[in-house]
Amino acid sequence: MSKPGPLPAVDVPDDTAGAAELPRRGRLPTRLGVTEPGPEEPLAVVAVGPAGAGRSEVLARLLRLDPGMLAAPAGSWLVVRHSRVPTRAAYVPGYRQPHSYGADRLAAGPALARPPRRVELSVPEPLLRHFSLVDTPDTAVLGVAGGQLLRDAAGRSGAVLFVIAADQAFAAAELNLLAEVARARVEVFFAVTPGAGGWAPVPDGTATTEGAGASVAPVRGGDPAPVDPVAVTVEAHRAALLAAVPGLADARWFALAGSDGAELRRALVGWAADEGLRRASAEPPVLPGSHGRVPVVADPGDWSEELDRQARSCSRRIRQHLALELANTHLRVVQEIVFGVGCAGLPQLLDREMEALSLLATAQRDQAVRRLVEEAAGRVFGTPLPTGVVRRLFAPVRWGLTDHRSDHELDRVLLVTSTGGVAGLTGAGAADAMASCPGAERVEVLPPVAVALSGGCWQHWRSPGNDDPNAARAWAQRALREVELELSREVARRFEVVRLSLDGVLSDAVDHGILLA
Repeated sequence: MSKPGPLPAVDVPDDTAGAAELPRRGRLPTRLGVTEPGPEEPLAVVAVGPAGAGRSEVLARLLRLDPGMLAAPAGSWLVVRHSRVPTRAAYVPGYRQPHSYGADRLAAGPALARPPRRVELSVPEPLLRHFSLVDTPDTAVLGVAGGQLLRDAAGRSGAVLFVIAADQAFAAAELNLLAEVARARVEVFFAVTPGAGGWAPVPDGTATTEGAGASVAPVRGGDPAPVDPVAVTVEAHRAALLAAVPGLADARWFALAGSDGAELRRALVGWAADEGLRRASAEPPVLPGSHGRVPVVADPGDWSEELDRQARSCSRRIRQHLALELANTHLRVVQEIVFGVGCAGLPQLLDREMEALSLLATAQRDQAVRRLVEEAAGRVFGTPLPTGVVRRLFAPVRWGLTDHRSDHELDRVLLVTSTGGVAGLTGAGAADAMASCPGAERVEVLPPVAVALSGGCWQHWRSPGNDDPNAARAWAQRALREVELELSREVARRFEVVRLSLDGVLSDAVDHGILLA
């Protein structure tokens, strides 16, 4: 078999703050970042950290649960919510319904063809009335795409709990993640747990904590005061972090040395109270322009032709950018096949890349559609256009999509098959199973873009006889090209449907002289 040539590398601009931010006019987000949360986003604390730090034990201590109840398949996210009745369900791409199984620690998980994107555990713990808890895969296995997913989830959730052991040091990828989080409106908490050998020993006669700037005050008689190894360890970790990320100087640190985590629990509840109030007051209960008739301007001009031109332009730009993203994804995948996870780790790696690509494509398309609605409505009703008027237009445009749908449903999700092809699956439940960390109910015009790997990919590449790197590279190249073709068709079709629906809504308003929606 001939070796497939790599797709060309493309340097994508890296100067946007996040996928949900509104960039300057005419620019779409070029990467996933720390997403600015909306007022309706549910509060959550995202637990992050390296393997071996006891992250599950820390969460179990906070929730007063057995750590075995927080077990999740490798690579899957765990979302813990409040419920009066304990339940547990696995959300697997390719299925419209979640797989439910027992919530106790002895309950056996369902036999699945592939790992779920997330496992949701619901328990009657009062702490979860304030916020949800999200446990993520170990930072060492996240990779580029996993880091993007983590930053997006942290921004929407509002808080990060970084758990690190006493004998561990911050990795470069973790410092980069924390540096980006520090620049956003995200609260960061640090929990330090005992290492394999307990807490760091303090040599005899030590009067200062190296690098921490903390000194030991002498007592009467000239002898130094006893040094607390727990405090020394925490201060050393804090000093190492601040040397690389000074923006986290105000972050709170907690040493979980045999305590029940009560102090950390109180700090998280206090954050949730303040953040909940801030989000609730970020937007007025009734937006300007939400009610009443909106008159049409005297001369709307050729708004319909301009709408058609802009819709085609936005569709073309998003398709081009997705092609560049897939080219860079191909390079990362080939590098990992040869030097990293190998053939057995290919499905998990590519699946995480597809989820990050899906979030980016959804953010780009949602922003472009909002801009289409705002600018077309501005020509018809005049500018500046109140926010409430734009929101009122979303509903009739969304309803009008049903009049212009083609053979496939708009909520269609894409599944990469074991042969390198792409299959489609429709239904709202199918899209819900694609999210590792779901957020608030969507209010955008179009359903999200969603791409994942089917279970057959795991079964194929984890078989002992399928350990050929050349075959894996050829399959990955073929699969990514099929994804590019399918996404290009989906983006073009959805923009055309939105254009037709918006054109119909605004044409009715022009005919009546007012907006009746």
